[in-house]
Amino acid sequence: MGSEDQPPRAAPTRSRTLVIGGDLKVNRLGFGAMRITGTGIWGDPTDPAEARAVLRRAVELGVNFIDTADSYGPATSENLIAEALRPYPPGLVVATKGGIVRPTRERWDRDCRPEHLREACEGSLRRLQVERIDLYQLHAVDELVPFEDSVGELARLQRTGKIRHVGLSNVTPAQLAQARHLVEVVSVQNRYNVADRYSDPVLAACERAGIAFIPWSPLPRNPNEAGSASRRALDAVAARRGISTDRAALAWLLARSPVMLPIPGTSSRAHLEDNVAAASLDFTDEEMREIG
Repeated sequence: MGSEDQPPRAAPTRSRTLVIGGDLKVNRLGFGAMRITGTGIWGDPTDPAEARAVLRRAVELGVNFIDTADSYGPATSENLIAEALRPYPPGLVVATKGGIVRPTRERWDRDCRPEHLREACEGSLRRLQVERIDLYQLHAVDELVPFEDSVGELARLQRTGKIRHVGLSNVTPAQLAQARHLVEVVSVQNRYNVADRYSDPVLAACERAGIAFIPWSPLPRNPNEAGSASRRALDAVAARRGISTDRAALAWLLARSPVMLPIPGTSSRAHLEDNVAAASLDFTDEEMREIG
């Protein structure tokens, strides 16, 4: 039988779990808790009971990594997580972020002064009702504050027992390298999806160092992205498989790198279940080459 008659070869079995910082073992499909808030990521959701139900259902489906931030609401997301999930089940990791403030619905202002980060961390501890945050991430780089001062404050919070591990968000490879001279960095959260791979150099740096890469906006939503060759190929693969494009996009991310930890967010239990189904989907080598 010729090689052209061979059935598609499955990609090598990938690990379903990831160890962050040497001691946080999580399933590689997490949940981003940004969209359980109100319109514009502002205020309370229209249906708080449904938002809490989504969180509980995520845990029931095996999600044990939840990502949030004090700016989601602001404060709303962290409060809902505590209301829905406390007492937290063993092994559940709730990661949060500080360094962005929301004076109005439309504004996402950066404030990474050490004094603000201290205040932000204390606020997250109170709202999540924990004594220590497993993973605390610098939400953005503030050009008005020396980067080493911001990262240095997270290192201080770690030394004082307020946070267990330090992560970064929205950084360049150079900033990641700079931060790693100051503190152990266990995760990086940058925008990344099948149609937006601007952070490929950061992903490569994370792979070399064994650092978790948490792609925000893992599901391509920009209308301009629909015309990209990779997005069209993804749509074609999803259609042949009989699955949603969102599920295919998440499966592609999981196959893209062993350090990838997608955190799709939703306010719908049905959408949540479709997203989580990606964790058990493996693309073939041929499908990965087709998507690129």
